[in-house]
Amino acid sequence: MEAMKLIALARLIRVRPTLPEITGPLQFRCFQPDFVPRDPKARPKRYKYPQSYDPYGPRPSPSDKIINLAERIAALPPEERKQIGPTLADRLRHPKLQPISVEGIDLGQQGGGAAGTKVEEKKAEKTAFDVKLEKFDAAAKIKVIKEVRAFTSLGLKEAKELVEKSPVLVKQGVTKDEANDIIEKIKAAGGVAIME
Repeated sequence: MEAMKLIALARLIRVRPTLPEITGPLQFRCFQPDFVPRDPKARPKRYKYPQSYDPYGPRPSPSDKIINLAERIAALPPEERKQIGPTLADRLRHPKLQPISVEGIDLGQQGGGAAGTKVEEKKAEKTAFDVKLEKFDAAAKIKVIKEVRAFTSLGLKEAKELVEKSPVLVKQGVTKDEANDIIEKIKAAGGVAIME
């Protein structure tokens, strides 16, 4: 009885097949038709590499005219050297290089001073504004609450709590015209609002 249990247990346990059983005999490199066995006594080939690699091949030496021109350019002061590139580009009618937009790209430390000026320009071109209620006249509190309810989707209780918390942001992400319109309405109701 125990022998039958051992046989049943042995049938349940499967041994993983080896690589040749999975892939077949011809998957070995030595059975491929183009296989040539390597000579075990052969030494590795030694290749002669050039001192410097030039993908375009050997170049002819520059003419005397070019050498004189290079010496004259090197002798120029730095201010005049900076003018050579743009002048040659205009003279040879090269297309002007378009600036690459780095909007949304974090330049990190490499951005340097140029990255700071870009941020300042972005602040100058602000399109979304916030309206902040600074203060209001106590006698005109109800009028201010009505105006706040008019341009927000708040209920009476929420608008009252918002107005009582002043100074507080009343509306966010509006255009400049909308912000000025809201400020004028709050001013007419007896409150003081500013645009941020």
